[in-house]
Amino acid sequence: MSMAPGPGILAAFEAAKGFMPVDEGLALYAAAAGAARLGLPLLEVGTYCGRSTILLADAARAAGVTALTVDHHRGSEEQQPGWDYHDPETVDAELGLMDTLPTFRRTLHRAGLEDHVVALVGRSPQIAALWNSPLSLVFVDGGHTDEHATADYEGWAPHVTDGGLLVIHDVFPDPVDELTGQAPYRVYVRALASGAFTEVSATGSLRVLRRTGAGI
Repeated sequence: MSMAPGPGILAAFEAAKGFMPVDEGLALYAAAAGAARLGLPLLEVGTYCGRSTILLADAARAAGVTALTVDHHRGSEEQQPGWDYHDPETVDAELGLMDTLPTFRRTLHRAGLEDHVVALVGRSPQIAALWNSPLSLVFVDGGHTDEHATADYEGWAPHVTDGGLLVIHDVFPDPVDELTGQAPYRVYVRALASGAFTEVSATGSLRVLRRTGAGI
């Protein structure tokens, strides 16, 4: 199995609406491709419009497993009107609320990956409370408040199988990045301090950790 996406997948990733840079995307793909060899599903928290989902879905397809993606599709805090990461194109004109689900579905269709993804539409803690199966990879890329980042970690990290990967996005140690990365950074520090995870790699703001023990 290739540890890098093919040209068509990379082009679809770059064309999709979203924020992840290419170097981090390549690192995510490599992590997903490696973890998928364990034969268990891959899961991401924070779908947005499907940019990173393309990479997880292609890695899942190559390994014969499924990619799962969790999001309520109403946008996280920094994506709401008046904030730097708001995109007016994601607003439902009838309701006046963000709705990224239609864009996400178009993204998957254009990439030819609809059959390899299960979209779980709802709030992460509610879905995690119902989940009871092991996962080869959990990619945390949801809300950036301590409340949301902590809930994503506590809800999903326990389901990472032994030898599987926990991937955390937007990890910025500098306090100046409080809005975009301090909550994910605190989750990253907590994961390492738990003794359940060891760091595998760091690319930009992306951290890849392997589960090597219990005690989350």
